[in-house]
Amino acid sequence: MLLLTPTNFPDYELIDCGDFEKLERFGKYITIRPEPQAVWSKKLSAHEWEKTAHVKFVPKTSSAGDWKKFKEMPDRWTMQYQVQSLKSKVDPSTLTLKLSLTSFKHVGVFPEQAVNWNYIYNNIRALSSPSGGGREGVPKFLNLFAYTGAASLAAKAAGADVTHLDSIRQVVTWARENMELSGLKDIRWLVEDALKFVKREVKRGNKYHGIILDPPAYGNGPDGEKWKLEDNIKEMMDLVLQLLDEKEHFMILNAYSLGFSPIVIENLLKGFAKNNLETGELYLQSKTDLKLPLGVFGRFRNF
Repeated sequence: MLLLTPTNFPDYELIDCGDFEKLERFGKYITIRPEPQAVWSKKLSAHEWEKTAHVKFVPKTSSAGDWKKFKEMPDRWTMQYQVQSLKSKVDPSTLTLKLSLTSFKHVGVFPEQAVNWNYIYNNIRALSSPSGGGREGVPKFLNLFAYTGAASLAAKAAGADVTHLDSIRQVVTWARENMELSGLKDIRWLVEDALKFVKREVKRGNKYHGIILDPPAYGNGPDGEKWKLEDNIKEMMDLVLQLLDEKEHFMILNAYSLGFSPIVIENLLKGFAKNNLETGELYLQSKTDLKLPLGVFGRFRNF
Protein backbone atom coordinates (compact mmCIF):
# COMPACT_ATOMS: atom_id res chain seq x y z
CA MET A 1 0.00 0.00 0.00
CA LEU A 2 1.31 3.43 -0.98
CA LEU A 3 1.16 6.63 1.07
CA LEU A 4 1.35 9.59 -1.31
CA THR A 5 1.61 13.32 -0.64
CA PRO A 6 2.58 16.30 -2.80
CA THR A 7 6.28 17.09 -2.45
CA ASN A 8 6.76 20.20 -4.58
CA PHE A 9 3.85 22.61 -4.22
CA PRO A 10 5.21 26.08 -3.28
CA ASP A 11 1.78 27.73 -3.41
CA TYR A 12 0.27 25.34 -0.86
CA GLU A 13 1.15 24.45 2.72
CA LEU A 14 -0.60 22.54 5.50
CA ILE A 15 0.62 24.43 8.54
CA ASP A 16 -1.14 22.50 11.30
CA CYS A 17 -4.22 20.33 11.88
CA GLY A 18 -6.18 18.95 14.79
CA ASP A 19 -9.33 19.34 16.86
CA PHE A 20 -11.34 18.78 13.65
CA GLU A 21 -9.75 21.75 11.84
CA LYS A 22 -6.88 22.45 9.44
CA LEU A 23 -4.70 25.55 9.01
CA GLU A 24 -3.61 25.91 5.37
CA ARG A 25 -1.86 28.41 3.09
CA PHE A 26 -3.18 28.79 -0.45
CA GLY A 27 -0.88 31.18 -2.29
CA LYS A 28 -0.63 34.29 -0.10
CA TYR A 29 -3.61 33.57 2.14
CA ILE A 30 -4.09 31.32 5.15
CA THR A 31 -7.40 29.66 5.99
CA ILE A 32 -8.91 27.72 8.88
CA ARG A 33 -11.44 25.11 7.76
CA PRO A 34 -13.23 22.14 9.33
CA GLU A 35 -11.62 18.70 8.86
CA PRO A 36 -13.46 15.61 10.18
CA GLN A 37 -10.37 13.40 9.93
CA ALA A 38 -8.29 15.58 12.31
CA VAL A 39 -9.39 13.90 15.55
CA TRP A 40 -6.09 14.59 17.40
CA SER A 41 -4.96 17.78 19.17
CA LYS A 42 -3.44 20.75 17.38
CA LYS A 43 0.28 21.26 17.78
CA LEU A 44 0.01 25.07 17.68
CA SER A 45 -2.13 27.06 20.11
CA ALA A 46 -5.52 28.53 19.21
CA HIS A 47 -3.92 31.98 19.55
CA GLU A 48 -1.21 31.04 17.02
CA TRP A 49 -3.86 29.78 14.59
CA GLU A 50 -5.94 32.95 14.69
CA LYS A 51 -2.85 35.17 14.64
CA THR A 52 -1.61 33.35 11.52
CA ALA A 53 -4.89 32.99 9.59
CA HIS A 54 -6.52 35.49 7.27
CA VAL A 55 -9.93 33.84 7.44
CA LYS A 56 -11.88 31.08 9.19
CA PHE A 57 -14.88 29.10 8.00
CA VAL A 58 -17.68 29.04 10.58
CA PRO A 59 -20.29 26.31 9.92
CA LYS A 60 -23.94 27.32 10.25
CA THR A 61 -25.45 24.03 9.10
CA SER A 62 -24.05 20.63 8.13
CA SER A 63 -23.49 21.85 4.57
CA ALA A 64 -23.05 25.63 4.70
CA GLY A 65 -21.49 28.45 6.67
CA ASP A 66 -19.81 31.85 6.64
CA TRP A 67 -16.24 33.08 6.57
CA LYS A 68 -14.87 35.22 9.41
CA LYS A 69 -11.97 37.42 8.28
CA PHE A 70 -9.15 38.24 10.67
CA LYS A 71 -7.10 40.12 8.07
CA GLU A 72 -7.85 41.83 4.80
CA MET A 73 -7.95 39.48 1.82
CA PRO A 74 -9.98 39.07 -1.38
CA ASP A 75 -12.89 36.64 -1.70
CA ARG A 76 -11.27 35.31 -4.90
CA TRP A 77 -7.60 34.83 -5.78
CA THR A 78 -5.34 32.46 -7.71
CA MET A 79 -2.58 29.95 -7.03
CA GLN A 80 -0.30 27.94 -9.29
CA TYR A 81 0.93 24.40 -9.55
CA GLN A 82 3.76 23.24 -11.79
CA VAL A 83 3.00 19.73 -13.02
CA GLN A 84 6.05 17.57 -12.43
CA SER A 85 7.33 15.60 -15.38
CA LEU A 86 9.28 12.39 -14.90
CA LYS A 87 11.40 13.35 -17.91
CA SER A 88 13.60 16.36 -17.24
CA LYS A 89 13.77 17.23 -20.96
CA VAL A 90 10.04 18.01 -20.98
CA ASP A 91 9.21 21.64 -20.24
CA PRO A 92 7.06 21.84 -17.08
CA SER A 93 3.46 22.97 -17.40
CA THR A 94 2.06 25.48 -14.94
CA LEU A 95 -1.60 25.32 -13.96
CA THR A 96 -3.27 28.47 -12.67
CA LEU A 97 -6.23 27.80 -10.40
CA LYS A 98 -8.86 30.22 -9.14
CA LEU A 99 -9.78 30.00 -5.47
CA SER A 100 -12.90 31.33 -3.79
CA LEU A 101 -14.39 31.51 -0.30
CA THR A 102 -17.48 29.39 -0.95
CA SER A 103 -20.43 28.95 1.39
CA PHE A 104 -19.72 25.20 1.61
CA LYS A 105 -16.15 25.53 3.06
CA HIS A 106 -14.22 24.50 -0.06
CA VAL A 107 -11.92 26.94 -1.84
CA GLY A 108 -11.77 25.18 -5.23
CA VAL A 109 -8.61 23.08 -4.89
CA PHE A 110 -7.91 19.72 -3.26
CA PRO A 111 -4.09 19.93 -2.96
CA GLU A 112 -3.57 16.26 -2.07
CA GLN A 113 -4.73 15.49 -5.62
CA ALA A 114 -1.52 16.99 -7.03
CA VAL A 115 0.02 13.51 -7.03
CA ASN A 116 -2.75 12.45 -9.41
CA TRP A 117 -2.24 15.50 -11.64
CA ASN A 118 1.39 14.40 -12.07
CA TYR A 119 0.36 10.80 -12.77
CA ILE A 120 -2.12 11.94 -15.42
CA TYR A 121 0.32 14.33 -17.05
CA ASN A 122 3.10 11.78 -17.31
CA ASN A 123 0.86 9.00 -18.62
CA ILE A 124 -0.66 11.25 -21.29
CA ARG A 125 2.82 12.36 -22.32
CA ALA A 126 3.87 8.72 -22.61
CA LEU A 127 0.81 7.84 -24.68
CA SER A 128 1.41 10.88 -26.91
CA SER A 129 4.98 9.83 -27.71
CA PRO A 130 5.77 8.22 -31.10
CA SER A 131 5.69 4.78 -29.47
CA GLY A 132 2.50 5.50 -27.52
CA GLY A 133 -1.10 5.06 -28.49
CA GLY A 134 -4.06 7.36 -28.71
CA ARG A 135 -6.65 8.16 -31.35
CA GLU A 136 -4.64 9.49 -34.29
CA GLY A 137 -1.82 10.13 -31.84
CA VAL A 138 -4.07 12.03 -29.39
CA PRO A 139 -5.05 10.12 -26.24
CA LYS A 140 -8.64 10.57 -25.04
CA PHE A 141 -9.10 11.43 -21.37
CA LEU A 142 -12.30 11.42 -19.27
CA ASN A 143 -12.65 13.23 -15.94
CA LEU A 144 -15.77 12.17 -14.00
CA PHE A 145 -16.99 14.07 -10.92
CA ALA A 146 -14.48 16.58 -12.20
CA TYR A 147 -15.11 19.58 -9.90
CA THR A 148 -12.95 22.61 -10.81
CA GLY A 149 -10.82 20.63 -13.20
CA ALA A 150 -7.15 20.56 -12.23
CA ALA A 151 -6.95 16.93 -13.44
CA SER A 152 -8.54 18.00 -16.74
CA LEU A 153 -5.98 20.80 -17.09
CA ALA A 154 -3.08 18.42 -16.43
CA ALA A 155 -4.36 16.07 -19.14
CA LYS A 156 -4.90 18.90 -21.63
CA ALA A 157 -1.46 20.39 -20.89
CA ALA A 158 0.04 16.98 -21.71
CA GLY A 159 -1.77 16.85 -25.06
CA ALA A 160 -4.97 14.88 -24.43
CA ASP A 161 -8.42 15.21 -25.95
CA VAL A 162 -10.24 15.94 -22.68
CA THR A 163 -13.88 15.43 -21.63
CA HIS A 164 -14.74 17.07 -18.29
CA LEU A 165 -18.00 16.14 -16.54
CA ASP A 166 -19.62 17.38 -13.35
CA SER A 167 -23.27 17.64 -12.29
CA ILE A 168 -22.97 21.24 -11.00
CA ARG A 169 -22.96 23.95 -13.66
CA GLN A 170 -21.21 26.51 -11.46
CA VAL A 171 -18.14 24.35 -10.89
CA VAL A 172 -17.92 23.49 -14.60
CA THR A 173 -17.89 27.23 -15.29
CA TRP A 174 -15.18 27.54 -12.64
CA ALA A 175 -13.16 24.81 -14.37
CA ARG A 176 -13.47 26.66 -17.67
CA GLU A 177 -12.06 29.78 -15.99
CA ASN A 178 -9.12 27.70 -14.74
CA MET A 179 -8.51 26.48 -18.29
CA GLU A 180 -8.40 30.05 -19.58
CA LEU A 181 -6.18 31.23 -16.71
CA SER A 182 -3.78 28.38 -17.53
CA GLY A 183 -3.57 29.35 -21.22
CA LEU A 184 -5.28 26.15 -22.40
CA LYS A 185 -8.28 25.55 -24.68
CA ASP A 186 -10.62 23.03 -26.29
CA ILE A 187 -11.75 20.97 -23.29
CA ARG A 188 -15.19 19.39 -23.76
CA TRP A 189 -17.48 20.52 -20.90
CA LEU A 190 -20.48 18.47 -19.77
CA VAL A 191 -23.02 19.18 -17.01
CA GLU A 192 -24.52 15.72 -16.52
CA ASP A 193 -25.13 12.89 -14.12
CA ALA A 194 -21.98 10.77 -14.28
CA LEU A 195 -23.70 7.38 -14.10
CA LYS A 196 -26.17 8.23 -16.87
CA PHE A 197 -23.37 9.53 -19.08
CA VAL A 198 -21.21 6.44 -18.58
CA LYS A 199 -24.13 4.15 -19.46
CA ARG A 200 -24.63 6.03 -22.74
CA GLU A 201 -20.92 5.96 -23.54
CA VAL A 202 -20.84 2.18 -23.11
CA LYS A 203 -23.81 1.82 -25.48
CA ARG A 204 -22.10 4.10 -28.01
CA GLY A 205 -18.93 2.02 -27.84
CA ASN A 206 -16.72 5.01 -26.99
CA LYS A 207 -13.28 4.38 -25.49
CA TYR A 208 -10.78 6.42 -23.49
CA HIS A 209 -7.08 6.00 -22.87
CA GLY A 210 -7.23 7.64 -19.44
CA ILE A 211 -10.02 8.01 -16.89
CA ILE A 212 -10.13 9.53 -13.41
CA LEU A 213 -13.12 9.55 -11.11
CA ASP A 214 -13.36 11.11 -7.67
CA PRO A 215 -16.93 10.43 -6.55
CA PRO A 216 -18.37 12.06 -3.42
CA ALA A 217 -19.81 10.07 -0.57
CA TYR A 218 -23.18 11.61 -1.38
CA GLY A 219 -24.35 13.76 -4.28
CA ASN A 220 -27.09 14.77 -6.67
CA GLY A 221 -27.20 14.93 -10.45
CA PRO A 222 -28.51 17.98 -12.34
CA ASP A 223 -32.01 16.43 -12.50
CA GLY A 224 -32.08 15.30 -8.88
CA GLU A 225 -30.43 11.92 -9.44
CA LYS A 226 -29.21 10.44 -6.15
CA TRP A 227 -25.62 9.25 -5.67
CA LYS A 228 -24.44 7.26 -2.65
CA LEU A 229 -20.92 5.90 -2.86
CA GLU A 230 -21.56 2.52 -1.20
CA ASP A 231 -24.69 1.90 -3.27
CA ASN A 232 -23.49 3.06 -6.68
CA ILE A 233 -19.72 2.57 -6.91
CA LYS A 234 -19.81 -1.07 -8.06
CA GLU A 235 -22.17 -0.34 -10.95
CA MET A 236 -20.15 2.74 -11.87
CA MET A 237 -16.87 0.83 -11.92
CA ASP A 238 -18.29 -2.07 -13.93
CA LEU A 239 -19.30 0.45 -16.61
CA VAL A 240 -16.21 2.68 -16.47
CA LEU A 241 -13.87 -0.26 -16.96
CA GLN A 242 -15.69 -1.01 -20.23
CA LEU A 243 -14.76 2.48 -21.48
CA LEU A 244 -11.01 1.89 -21.30
CA ASP A 245 -9.17 1.33 -24.56
CA GLU A 246 -8.39 -2.37 -24.87
CA LYS A 247 -4.71 -1.92 -25.75
CA GLU A 248 -3.44 1.16 -23.91
CA HIS A 249 -4.99 2.79 -20.89
CA PHE A 250 -4.62 4.11 -17.37
CA MET A 251 -7.14 4.82 -14.65
CA ILE A 252 -7.42 6.47 -11.22
CA LEU A 253 -10.20 5.94 -8.67
CA ASN A 254 -10.33 8.17 -5.56
CA ALA A 255 -12.68 7.79 -2.62
CA TYR A 256 -12.97 10.20 0.26
CA SER A 257 -15.11 8.23 2.68
CA LEU A 258 -14.45 7.59 6.35
CA GLY A 259 -15.59 3.99 5.89
CA PHE A 260 -13.47 3.02 2.87
CA SER A 261 -10.04 1.42 2.99
CA PRO A 262 -7.57 0.81 0.13
CA ILE A 263 -8.63 -2.84 0.23
CA VAL A 264 -12.11 -1.84 -0.97
CA ILE A 265 -10.52 -0.07 -3.94
CA GLU A 266 -8.25 -3.05 -4.60
CA ASN A 267 -11.21 -5.45 -4.70
CA LEU A 268 -13.12 -3.17 -7.09
CA LEU A 269 -10.23 -2.93 -9.55
CA LYS A 270 -7.98 -5.97 -9.29
CA GLY A 271 -9.94 -8.17 -11.69
CA PHE A 272 -9.26 -5.69 -14.48
CA ALA A 273 -5.90 -4.26 -13.44
CA LYS A 274 -4.25 -7.66 -13.01
CA ASN A 275 -0.61 -7.20 -11.88
CA ASN A 276 -0.05 -3.44 -12.14
CA LEU A 277 -2.53 -2.11 -9.57
CA GLU A 278 -1.36 0.42 -6.98
CA THR A 279 -3.55 1.30 -3.99
CA GLY A 280 -3.05 3.44 -0.93
CA GLU A 281 -3.89 6.68 0.84
CA LEU A 282 -3.43 10.31 -0.08
CA TYR A 283 -2.34 12.58 2.74
CA LEU A 284 -0.94 16.03 3.45
CA GLN A 285 2.14 16.55 5.59
CA SER A 286 1.89 19.46 8.02
CA LYS A 287 4.71 21.76 9.08
CA THR A 288 4.07 20.49 12.60
CA ASP A 289 4.93 16.92 11.54
CA LEU A 290 1.39 15.55 11.37
CA LYS A 291 -0.04 13.50 8.52
CA LEU A 292 -3.61 14.36 7.50
CA PRO A 293 -5.29 11.46 5.60
CA LEU A 294 -7.53 12.64 2.78
CA GLY A 295 -8.86 9.61 0.98
CA VAL A 296 -7.91 6.31 -0.57
CA PHE A 297 -7.03 5.63 -4.20
CA GLY A 298 -6.36 2.93 -6.73
CA ARG A 299 -4.61 3.36 -10.06
CA PHE A 300 -3.23 1.20 -12.83
CA ARG A 301 -1.95 1.45 -16.38
CA ASN A 302 -1.42 -0.82 -19.32
CA PHE A 303 0.93 0.36 -22.08
